[in-house]
This record gives sequence, C-alpha cells and structure tokens, in this order.
Amino acid sequence: MSALVAEAGQVLPGFSRTVTRADLVRYAGASGDFNPIHWSDGAAAALGLPDVIAHGMLTMGTALRVVTDWCGEVDRVRSYSVRFTKPVVVPAEGGATIRFAGTVTKVEDGVATVSIEAACDEVRVLGAATAEVLLG
Repeated sequence: MSALVAEAGQVLPGFSRTVTRADLVRYAGASGDFNPIHWSDGAAAALGLPDVIAHGMLTMGTALRVVTDWCGEVDRVRSYSVRFTKPVVVPAEGGATIRFAGTVTKVEDGVATVSIEAACDEVRVLGAATAEVLLG
C-alpha cells in the first residue's frame, strides 16, 4: 500500500448515480432482500410510500465509492457508518439520481475521517455518514 496524503477540508471527487427499478431487482437478487417495498408499487403504497424505494444498503454501499475511488484500496477503510434519514424514491420511469460527495474532516494518527453526503432531489438521504481511512 502506497502512502495516501490527506488534509482536513480536502474535498473528494464526487459523482452521481441514477438508480433504476432494474438496479433494485439486481440488488435484491444479490443481497437476498426481496422486501416488496423495493419492487411493488402496491406494497409501497400500502405503507404510505410515494413509490418503491431503493434498498438502504444499496445507497450506503454506493456512497462509500466516494472514499474507495479516492483512496484506491478498499483495505484502507477502517470503519464506515451511516444513518438513513430519507428513503430514495425510485419512479418506474427514469429512476432516481443520487449525488454523492465527500470531505476530509479530520486527520489524526495516520487516519483520515471522511464525511460523506448523499442527496436525491436536493434532499439528504444519509446522515452522519463517515468513514475512517488509513493513510499510511
């Protein structure tokens, strides 16, 4: 592992990803999470949701790409946590576009703490999303 340099305030390259209903079906198959709120309009409506919603873990996993794309090695991620604040509503046509961004908030003892933001339609869908990354 080569040395990685970071400083507090450093903004990491962000990205956007459009999540479609087909992505939800693929993720359900890969994860084993077949909860109908992720694929059935009727099940989502019965719970008062405006439409089907993306799997929280799909959003969480995609958000970590901000860190792994920057540091280049998944092994550097020492910890990662998020709080789910709003569901990502995925309409049948066009899907939902989520914008991901990250900022180094602290560097101490060879570890960078990165704050990650995830927003869909300008609404934050993850809160308190942070990752600790080994720099050495």
